[in-house]
Amino acid sequence: MHPADLKHPDLYLNRELSALAFNRRVLEQAKDDRLPLLERLRFLCISSTNLDEFFEVRVAGLKQRAELQAAPLSAGDKPAFDILDAVREEVVDLVSDQYRVLNELLIPDLAQRGIRLIKRDNWTPAQDAWLRHYFRAELAPILSPLGLDPAHPFPRILNKSLNFIVPLEGKDAFGRHGGMAIVQAPRALSRVIALPHTDRAAYDFVLLSSVIHAYIDELFPGMRVAGCYQFRVTRNSDLSVEDEEVDDILRAVQGELASRRYGDAVRLEVSRECPEQTAAFLLRHFGLGPESLYAVNGPVNLNRVGEIYDRIDRVDLKFAPFVPGIPRAVSQPRDIFAAIRRNDILLHHPFESFVPVTEFIATAAADPQVLAIKQTIYRIGPESKIVDALVAAAQAGKEVTVVIELRARFDEAANIAMANRLQEAGAHVMYGVVGYKTHAKMALVVRREGTTLRRYVHLGTGNYHPRTAMAYTDYGLFSCDPEIGEDVHHIFQQLTSLGASAHLHRLIQSPFALHARILALIQREQTIAEAKRAAHIIIKVNALTEPEIIQALYRAAQAGVRIQLIVRGMCCLRPGIKDVSDNIQVRSIVGRFLEHSRAYYFRNDGRKEVYLASADWMERNFFRRVEVCFPISHPRLRDRVLRDLKRYLKDNERAWILSADGNYRRTHARKRLQDAQAQMLALLANRATPEP
Repeated sequence: MHPADLKHPDLYLNRELSALAFNRRVLEQAKDDRLPLLERLRFLCISSTNLDEFFEVRVAGLKQRAELQAAPLSAGDKPAFDILDAVREEVVDLVSDQYRVLNELLIPDLAQRGIRLIKRDNWTPAQDAWLRHYFRAELAPILSPLGLDPAHPFPRILNKSLNFIVPLEGKDAFGRHGGMAIVQAPRALSRVIALPHTDRAAYDFVLLSSVIHAYIDELFPGMRVAGCYQFRVTRNSDLSVEDEEVDDILRAVQGELASRRYGDAVRLEVSRECPEQTAAFLLRHFGLGPESLYAVNGPVNLNRVGEIYDRIDRVDLKFAPFVPGIPRAVSQPRDIFAAIRRNDILLHHPFESFVPVTEFIATAAADPQVLAIKQTIYRIGPESKIVDALVAAAQAGKEVTVVIELRARFDEAANIAMANRLQEAGAHVMYGVVGYKTHAKMALVVRREGTTLRRYVHLGTGNYHPRTAMAYTDYGLFSCDPEIGEDVHHIFQQLTSLGASAHLHRLIQSPFALHARILALIQREQTIAEAKRAAHIIIKVNALTEPEIIQALYRAAQAGVRIQLIVRGMCCLRPGIKDVSDNIQVRSIVGRFLEHSRAYYFRNDGRKEVYLASADWMERNFFRRVEVCFPISHPRLRDRVLRDLKRYLKDNERAWILSADGNYRRTHARKRLQDAQAQMLALLANRATPEP
């Protein structure tokens, strides 16, 4: 827990509620009948997945804090248990709305379009017979009912797994009176079962939970099943690695991964039919109070309903297929290094393809003139072509150095496997810096050209992950600018040698300089405004929570700086407060793609400055992570980013405007909703980087 969290409890409350507010904006997409129906279902599942992670990390942290904090720290401070009460109130309403959307909006709309999620009470005799056979042939051989008694203690329950508690009556095989039993649904089983087609135009599905419930009695012959109630427990999933005590971070993370699936319980979900005494029994077992219980009107694993999306081939119910463009500078087979030498190249994903990034590393790996490749990896995905290229380069004898962040949440196991593979190939693998996550997105290629060595770099706002590059908006810059190349070299040198930070020419790095530099840039705009000249700031980030930055923005706004913020998720600043933030506007964009790019614009008295960065404006990004912020100096590319920012500010289809009271209101367009990102792709295709 960072000390700032304890010093600013009201801010901490705002941050939690702001995270939930973003989740509600995602859920609103599921209600929007202007969107394709299956995409609305996907948004519902995203909302559920986001809420799971909120409990696994944020609520888990609050509970830990509540255990340590017996009383408020000082007058006016809010103890953690008060924050938990406020969070629960919001979550209860959010969860109720999620299931209302599923039951009252999506299921009926899907049925009208021939996609039926059939409840147990509505099965036909033919469906019942087919499902009973399916249960006996496919499920019963896998399921292991566990009766509870002193020789059969309550089983260990995996984080977020589907389980059933079954009260039993009568006598068991040994003449003892029945009690309770637990049935666990293996994660390998699909949660959605497709029924045989009776109509080619229709799709019929049932939930795994319904099938197990319907035939649960077959697992307990000779006894009477008095009930069957699904439940799911959510556990603390934040890895706890004590930085001061770690002598081998790889082993430490591996050790924590083994326990993540059985961390402390933070939430219990049960079906709403579950009797109070049965729910109380479960709460006692998991060490939870009644405030951690959520009774739901449907499947407890709501996000798994999203399997329907992948099972159905209906282009009329999904977003139109999307094909990223490729700028002309890299659109044809050519020497990518020559293209970068001619001009810096800026890519805007997913509107522009991620393929040039992959080919940049692959080309470097195969080029005999390339002597060294260095890269940071935070998340990269399975079967990565970039990792394949790095392995090939190392095996070919090139100097390959990879800084892998082992503690990228929920990707730790994949990153450990990747680290082992790279090491076996002969690459130098580092695990970042103890106490600081390496979140910077950098790749450096050192190439011999004649009698000199030239550095080529790629800097990004997002991960080297081709799948997320098709779903997240991010920028990536190719450059061989000598000063930028030297800066990237110094940062890699610092990460590997742990030597003192060198002076950087163009890049700005956390945790050393970014926070102070941002404050200085805001102050400069404030000074310009105080001199009665036009001052303007536009910022696009995923989150804005850092108190000093927020206060600096307030002061700048009071001085007359026009401030426009595009903050996708958490925002603890309040715009529109009289005499405080009248000049500040905050909007959140929620659409087909996840807004992930970070861009900063400062008017600078007409000498425009634009920066891209891996960092959001949060305490962790400024003080507890290695981040890189880089300027876009080429006038054409700088103006291009500024035009993109202004398009976001004009968006009246996917935008939500934050009010002074902390609530968001949606902008409404007069025309039917269109895919604004597809429109942007067309613009990008028309303005693709021309050859000089």
